[in-house]
Amino acid sequence: MTRRLTRFLPRRRRPSRPPRRLTALLLAIVLLPLLPATARADDSPAPPPSAPAARSAVAAMQPGWNLGNTYDAIPDETSWGNSPVTRALLKKVRSQGFKSIRLPVTWGVHQGSAPDYTIDPVWMAKVRQVADMALGEGLYVLLNMHHDSWMWVNNLSTDHDAVLTRYSATWTQIAAEFRDEPSRLVLESINEPTFSGTSGDDENYRLLAELNRAFHTVVRDSGGGNANRLLVLPTLYTNADQGRLDALAAELTSLRDPMIATTVHFYGWWPFSVNIAGYTRFDATAEQDLTGTFDRVYNTFVARGIPVIIGEYALLAYDHNRPGIIERGEQLKYFEFLGDYARRRKLTTMLWDAGQFLNRATLQWRDPELFAQIKSSWTTRSGTASSDMVFLAKSDAITSQTLTLNANGTDFQGLRHGSRNLVRGKDYTVSGDQLTLTAAALGELAGDRTYGVDATLEARFSRGVPWRIDVITYDLPVLSNASGIATGLSIPTEFRGDMLATMEARYDDGSNAGPASWTPYQQWDTAFSAYTSDSIKLTSELFTSLRDDSRVTLTFHFWSGASATYYVTKSGSSVTGTTA
Repeated sequence: MTRRLTRFLPRRRRPSRPPRRLTALLLAIVLLPLLPATARADDSPAPPPSAPAARSAVAAMQPGWNLGNTYDAIPDETSWGNSPVTRALLKKVRSQGFKSIRLPVTWGVHQGSAPDYTIDPVWMAKVRQVADMALGEGLYVLLNMHHDSWMWVNNLSTDHDAVLTRYSATWTQIAAEFRDEPSRLVLESINEPTFSGTSGDDENYRLLAELNRAFHTVVRDSGGGNANRLLVLPTLYTNADQGRLDALAAELTSLRDPMIATTVHFYGWWPFSVNIAGYTRFDATAEQDLTGTFDRVYNTFVARGIPVIIGEYALLAYDHNRPGIIERGEQLKYFEFLGDYARRRKLTTMLWDAGQFLNRATLQWRDPELFAQIKSSWTTRSGTASSDMVFLAKSDAITSQTLTLNANGTDFQGLRHGSRNLVRGKDYTVSGDQLTLTAAALGELAGDRTYGVDATLEARFSRGVPWRIDVITYDLPVLSNASGIATGLSIPTEFRGDMLATMEARYDDGSNAGPASWTPYQQWDTAFSAYTSDSIKLTSELFTSLRDDSRVTLTFHFWSGASATYYVTKSGSSVTGTTA
């Protein structure tokens, strides 16, 4: 996890990638299908394979869970909203099928000054305590150096000797503290390494290799269990672009240590993961981004006998406090596919959980259905469908509705409503992959046609978890005029059963308006949001980006397929919004 903030949580995953990377990202859509996944990996010298013990250990760590926003929090373990870790929490994690935890730790804010850089013994004892509790529960523990990567390690290029001395001193103390721990304790050199003030990737690769060598030397020379302990090395930025993978492969060739694993992070196709540029669905492009990433990692490392840990995975914008950024069914499809493809590529996965998945106060999953999908993906596939919603316009007569089934290698078994099985041929029909709900069945399910979810169905398949289908009564949302100041505008909205998917912004001349000037489809939270049942909110960031006295047409797209047009104009510090 990186250091950046959002307005909704004390600390969270990184925000959107900056626009300067968009050209490369969008070119990838065009170029990746044209290039073999092994293009560079096959041409580069093969690093030596890891020992069978390293490969079996990484396999035994699957699946894993991150204790995020806790010991990596700044300045202390509760600073970012999570409570102190208990044995009960770790028991819960173990009982849910996890075999390992990643323990992110930020050390720098708990260190003394040069030359010793002594780690506060109270802090070290806390870290040791949670590691021992997890080991006591039979879990593997992946212990790392976390936000130090951007707090001071990133200055390696401009303050080389001081940073390297501090880095080595920090790992010398950690290695000494944990040297006699069981082999299930695994050490990771640095989280998401990044460097400032460099000339480019070649220098970045050299600096990371230098850090990893220092880490490797310090840990191995500390003796005890560290002499043969599994060590984990990241790519630059913990990114899976081929150049990053090749650079790390070259490091492994130089180190020639059989007890090494590698790690990258994955948060999905960026536009989908944050809801920008109209990517509201886990579509073929998002799927290709995932398969391309995992294929590159597999071909560069796993196929050559070097184990890989996806040290963090989730979606950048997923949060229980911010529903709607990524539609729920699309989340389910993403996690279902990710778990299965990682399994096929023999990758160990570690879910990034900063409290948004497991409620640490109640020890309950905030979304049990989502976790059931994640857990199921560790062993099998589940059937899904083109949508998890069927919309019925209240102002129109009810007609039959069709969804496309994605069987994913399973067999469709039928539909269920509560305790009742729907009748094939009467309530629904299936033709190939087309599931059609009849008008009569939908009329019965809609009942009195109150706005919102009137009924929930389960599409059942021969294995995996059922696919939920909500039957929703809606009408076109109604927006009202509003005025305010450029720090933000709240548009009174009657959603009438519908839900916002995304927003376009254009000036009258047709050019794009908004912070993301490269696309008309603006990013959720950066330009707009809709978390309440009575309004759509436009942000100060949106208005800061707009030209004065230039009308902007906003087009709100809803999940029913409906859209609504709205006009905003900024004049100095004042803004007005109208429907006409």
